[in-house]
Amino acid sequence: MMAAELVSRFHLDGKRALITGASSGFGTHFANLLSAAGAEVILAARRADKLSELQQSLQAKGRKASAISMDVSSRESVITGFDHAGACDIVINNAGITVTRALLDQTEEDWDSVIDTNLKGCWLVATEAARRLRAAEKPGAIVNVASILGERVAAGVAPYAISKAAVIQATKVMALELARYQIRVNALLPGYVVTDLNRDFLKSEAGEKLRSRIPTRRFGDMTDLDGPLLLLCSDAGTGMTGSCLTVDHGHLLSSL
Repeated sequence: MMAAELVSRFHLDGKRALITGASSGFGTHFANLLSAAGAEVILAARRADKLSELQQSLQAKGRKASAISMDVSSRESVITGFDHAGACDIVINNAGITVTRALLDQTEEDWDSVIDTNLKGCWLVATEAARRLRAAEKPGAIVNVASILGERVAAGVAPYAISKAAVIQATKVMALELARYQIRVNALLPGYVVTDLNRDFLKSEAGEKLRSRIPTRRFGDMTDLDGPLLLLCSDAGTGMTGSCLTVDHGHLLSSL
Protein backbone atom coordinates (compact mmCIF):
# COMPACT_ATOMS: atom_id res chain seq x y z
CA MET A 1 0.00 0.00 0.00
CA MET A 2 1.34 3.40 -1.00
CA ALA A 3 1.79 6.00 1.72
CA ALA A 4 -0.79 8.33 0.14
CA GLU A 5 -3.35 5.53 0.04
CA LEU A 6 -2.69 4.68 3.68
CA VAL A 7 -3.08 8.30 4.75
CA SER A 8 -6.35 8.57 2.80
CA ARG A 9 -7.81 5.76 4.89
CA PHE A 10 -7.64 8.02 7.95
CA HIS A 11 -9.78 10.68 6.26
CA LEU A 12 -13.40 11.03 7.34
CA ASP A 13 -14.77 12.86 4.29
CA GLY A 14 -18.50 12.31 3.91
CA LYS A 15 -18.87 10.92 7.45
CA ARG A 16 -21.10 12.35 10.18
CA ALA A 17 -19.79 12.05 13.74
CA LEU A 18 -21.76 12.65 16.93
CA ILE A 19 -19.68 13.55 20.00
CA THR A 20 -21.21 13.53 23.47
CA GLY A 21 -19.82 15.77 26.19
CA ALA A 22 -18.60 18.10 23.44
CA SER A 23 -18.84 21.29 25.48
CA SER A 24 -15.41 20.94 27.12
CA GLY A 25 -12.23 18.90 27.54
CA PHE A 26 -11.81 15.80 25.42
CA GLY A 27 -15.13 16.39 23.66
CA THR A 28 -14.12 19.79 22.34
CA HIS A 29 -10.73 18.47 21.25
CA PHE A 30 -12.29 15.46 19.52
CA ALA A 31 -14.73 17.71 17.67
CA ASN A 32 -11.86 19.80 16.32
CA LEU A 33 -9.91 16.69 15.36
CA LEU A 34 -12.70 14.86 13.54
CA SER A 35 -13.87 17.97 11.70
CA ALA A 36 -10.29 18.65 10.58
CA ALA A 37 -10.24 15.08 9.22
CA GLY A 38 -13.26 15.89 7.08
CA ALA A 39 -16.21 14.74 9.17
CA GLU A 40 -19.37 16.73 9.74
CA VAL A 41 -19.65 16.89 13.53
CA ILE A 42 -22.74 16.94 15.70
CA LEU A 43 -21.89 18.44 19.07
CA ALA A 44 -23.95 17.02 21.92
CA ALA A 45 -24.22 18.18 25.52
CA ARG A 46 -26.92 18.75 28.10
CA ARG A 47 -27.03 22.43 27.23
CA ALA A 48 -26.79 23.09 23.51
CA ASP A 49 -26.19 26.82 24.18
CA LYS A 50 -22.82 25.96 25.73
CA LEU A 51 -21.76 24.56 22.36
CA SER A 52 -22.43 27.69 20.32
CA GLU A 53 -18.89 29.06 20.59
CA LEU A 54 -17.35 25.79 19.43
CA GLN A 55 -19.90 25.42 16.65
CA GLN A 56 -19.21 28.94 15.38
CA SER A 57 -15.45 28.39 15.60
CA LEU A 58 -15.66 25.27 13.45
CA GLN A 59 -17.98 26.89 10.95
CA ALA A 60 -15.62 29.86 10.66
CA LYS A 61 -12.99 27.38 9.47
CA GLY A 62 -15.33 26.15 6.76
CA ARG A 63 -16.28 22.96 8.57
CA LYS A 64 -19.74 21.48 9.01
CA ALA A 65 -20.94 21.52 12.62
CA SER A 66 -24.27 21.49 14.41
CA ALA A 67 -25.27 21.36 18.08
CA ILE A 68 -27.97 19.38 19.86
CA SER A 69 -29.17 19.06 23.44
CA MET A 70 -28.63 15.57 24.88
CA ASP A 71 -28.62 14.31 28.45
CA VAL A 72 -27.00 10.90 28.02
CA SER A 73 -28.51 9.59 31.26
CA SER A 74 -32.05 10.03 29.89
CA ARG A 75 -33.36 7.60 27.27
CA GLU A 76 -35.92 10.14 26.08
CA SER A 77 -33.25 12.82 25.67
CA VAL A 78 -30.96 10.42 23.79
CA ILE A 79 -33.73 9.43 21.37
CA THR A 80 -34.74 13.05 20.80
CA GLY A 81 -31.11 14.00 20.28
CA PHE A 82 -30.63 11.36 17.60
CA ASP A 83 -33.88 12.43 15.96
CA HIS A 84 -32.44 15.95 15.66
CA ALA A 85 -28.96 14.78 14.69
CA GLY A 86 -30.06 12.56 11.84
CA ALA A 87 -27.96 9.72 10.47
CA CYS A 88 -24.52 9.27 12.08
CA ASP A 89 -21.66 7.08 10.89
CA ILE A 90 -19.46 7.63 13.95
CA VAL A 91 -20.36 8.05 17.62
CA ILE A 92 -17.88 9.16 20.28
CA ASN A 93 -19.24 8.21 23.70
CA ASN A 94 -17.27 10.82 25.62
CA ALA A 95 -19.69 12.29 28.21
CA GLY A 96 -18.46 11.56 31.71
CA ILE A 97 -18.22 12.95 35.24
CA THR A 98 -16.56 12.07 38.51
CA VAL A 99 -16.99 12.84 42.20
CA THR A 100 -13.78 12.94 44.22
CA ARG A 101 -14.49 11.75 47.73
CA ALA A 102 -13.35 8.93 50.02
CA LEU A 103 -15.27 5.67 49.58
CA LEU A 104 -17.03 5.86 52.95
CA ASP A 105 -18.00 9.48 52.31
CA GLN A 106 -19.52 8.78 48.89
CA THR A 107 -23.29 9.11 48.84
CA GLU A 108 -25.96 7.26 46.91
CA GLU A 109 -26.43 10.45 44.92
CA ASP A 110 -22.72 10.45 44.02
CA TRP A 111 -23.01 6.85 42.84
CA ASP A 112 -26.15 7.47 40.81
CA SER A 113 -24.87 10.60 39.10
CA VAL A 114 -21.56 9.02 38.04
CA ILE A 115 -22.93 5.62 37.03
CA ASP A 116 -25.91 7.11 35.20
CA THR A 117 -23.69 9.40 33.14
CA ASN A 118 -20.62 7.25 32.56
CA LEU A 119 -22.13 3.77 32.20
CA LYS A 120 -25.85 4.06 31.57
CA GLY A 121 -25.20 7.01 29.26
CA CYS A 122 -22.63 5.03 27.29
CA TRP A 123 -25.09 2.16 26.97
CA LEU A 124 -28.05 4.33 25.94
CA VAL A 125 -26.10 6.27 23.30
CA ALA A 126 -24.34 3.27 21.81
CA THR A 127 -27.44 1.10 21.57
CA GLU A 128 -29.59 3.88 20.11
CA ALA A 129 -26.91 4.62 17.52
CA ALA A 130 -26.64 0.93 16.69
CA ARG A 131 -30.41 0.54 16.24
CA ARG A 132 -30.43 3.36 13.73
CA LEU A 133 -27.40 2.07 11.86
CA ARG A 134 -28.95 -1.39 11.67
CA ALA A 135 -32.24 0.02 10.38
CA ALA A 136 -30.38 1.99 7.71
CA GLU A 137 -28.21 -1.06 6.89
CA LYS A 138 -25.12 1.11 7.24
CA PRO A 139 -21.75 0.24 8.78
CA GLY A 140 -20.61 2.39 11.68
CA ALA A 141 -17.98 3.02 14.32
CA ILE A 142 -18.62 3.60 18.01
CA VAL A 143 -15.81 4.68 20.31
CA ASN A 144 -16.39 4.52 24.06
CA VAL A 145 -14.05 6.73 26.10
CA ALA A 146 -13.00 4.72 29.16
CA SER A 147 -9.90 5.30 31.31
CA ILE A 148 -6.87 3.53 32.71
CA LEU A 149 -8.80 3.67 35.99
CA GLY A 150 -10.97 0.96 34.46
CA GLU A 151 -7.91 -1.30 34.60
CA ARG A 152 -6.23 -0.09 37.79
CA VAL A 153 -7.61 1.77 40.79
CA ALA A 154 -6.98 4.99 42.68
CA ALA A 155 -8.44 6.17 45.97
CA GLY A 156 -11.22 8.72 46.11
CA VAL A 157 -12.91 7.98 42.77
CA ALA A 158 -14.67 4.67 43.40
CA PRO A 159 -17.82 5.20 41.27
CA TYR A 160 -15.72 6.57 38.41
CA ALA A 161 -13.27 3.65 38.41
CA ILE A 162 -16.11 1.15 38.65
CA SER A 163 -18.01 2.83 35.80
CA LYS A 164 -14.97 2.85 33.52
CA ALA A 165 -14.22 -0.82 34.20
CA ALA A 166 -17.79 -1.56 33.21
CA VAL A 167 -17.45 0.56 30.05
CA ILE A 168 -14.50 -1.60 28.99
CA GLN A 169 -16.55 -4.78 29.39
CA ALA A 170 -19.58 -3.13 27.74
CA THR A 171 -17.40 -2.29 24.75
CA LYS A 172 -16.53 -5.96 24.29
CA VAL A 173 -20.16 -7.07 24.66
CA MET A 174 -21.31 -4.47 22.15
CA ALA A 175 -18.56 -5.38 19.72
CA LEU A 176 -19.52 -9.05 19.83
CA GLU A 177 -23.23 -8.51 19.26
CA LEU A 178 -23.01 -5.68 16.72
CA ALA A 179 -20.32 -7.17 14.48
CA ARG A 180 -22.97 -8.91 12.38
CA TYR A 181 -24.30 -5.47 11.43
CA GLN A 182 -20.85 -4.17 10.46
CA ILE A 183 -20.82 -1.86 13.46
CA ARG A 184 -17.41 -1.66 15.11
CA VAL A 185 -17.19 -0.82 18.82
CA ASN A 186 -13.87 0.00 20.45
CA ALA A 187 -12.67 1.82 23.56
CA LEU A 188 -10.07 4.50 24.16
CA LEU A 189 -8.34 4.42 27.56
CA PRO A 190 -6.57 7.70 28.29
CA GLY A 191 -4.13 8.03 31.14
CA TYR A 192 -3.61 11.28 33.02
CA VAL A 193 -3.90 14.05 30.44
CA VAL A 194 -3.17 17.69 31.24
CA THR A 195 -6.31 19.84 30.96
CA ASP A 196 -7.37 23.22 32.30
CA LEU A 197 -9.24 21.46 35.10
CA ASN A 198 -6.31 19.43 36.46
CA ARG A 199 -3.29 21.51 35.42
CA ASP A 200 -2.68 23.01 38.88
CA PHE A 201 -3.01 19.63 40.62
CA LEU A 202 -0.61 17.93 38.22
CA LYS A 203 1.95 20.65 38.96
CA SER A 204 1.55 20.15 42.71
CA GLU A 205 3.67 17.93 44.96
CA ALA A 206 1.00 15.21 44.77
CA GLY A 207 0.98 15.54 41.00
CA GLU A 208 4.75 15.17 40.85
CA LYS A 209 4.54 11.97 42.92
CA LEU A 210 1.98 10.68 40.44
CA ARG A 211 4.19 11.58 37.48
CA SER A 212 7.15 9.78 39.05
CA ARG A 213 5.23 6.50 38.79
CA ILE A 214 4.75 6.84 35.02
CA PRO A 215 7.54 4.99 33.19
CA THR A 216 8.12 7.87 30.74
CA ARG A 217 7.79 10.43 33.56
CA ARG A 218 5.29 12.30 31.39
CA PHE A 219 1.62 13.20 31.64
CA GLY A 220 -0.37 12.97 28.45
CA ASP A 221 -1.37 15.72 26.07
CA MET A 222 -4.69 15.87 24.24
CA THR A 223 -2.88 15.37 20.95
CA ASP A 224 -1.61 11.97 22.15
CA LEU A 225 -5.16 10.72 21.55
CA ASP A 226 -5.42 11.97 17.96
CA GLY A 227 -3.87 9.03 16.13
CA PRO A 228 -5.63 6.34 18.18
CA LEU A 229 -9.03 8.04 17.83
CA LEU A 230 -8.69 8.50 14.08
CA LEU A 231 -7.65 4.87 13.76
CA LEU A 232 -10.77 3.69 15.59
CA CYS A 233 -13.10 6.00 13.64
CA SER A 234 -11.74 5.59 10.12
CA ASP A 235 -11.32 2.92 7.46
CA ALA A 236 -7.76 2.47 8.73
CA GLY A 237 -9.25 0.57 11.67
CA THR A 238 -11.65 -1.57 9.66
CA GLY A 239 -10.35 -4.78 11.20
CA MET A 240 -10.65 -3.56 14.78
CA THR A 241 -13.64 -4.20 17.01
CA GLY A 242 -13.67 -4.95 20.72
CA SER A 243 -10.23 -3.38 21.06
CA CYS A 244 -9.27 -1.20 24.03
CA LEU A 245 -6.47 1.21 23.12
CA THR A 246 -4.50 2.50 26.08
CA VAL A 247 -2.80 5.90 25.71
CA ASP A 248 -1.03 6.55 29.02
CA HIS A 249 2.75 6.85 28.50
CA GLY A 250 3.07 3.39 30.02
CA HIS A 251 1.32 4.23 33.30
CA LEU A 252 -0.48 0.86 33.45
CA LEU A 253 2.91 -0.83 33.28
CA SER A 254 4.13 0.77 36.50
CA SER A 255 5.21 -1.63 39.24
CA LEU A 256 2.80 -2.43 42.03
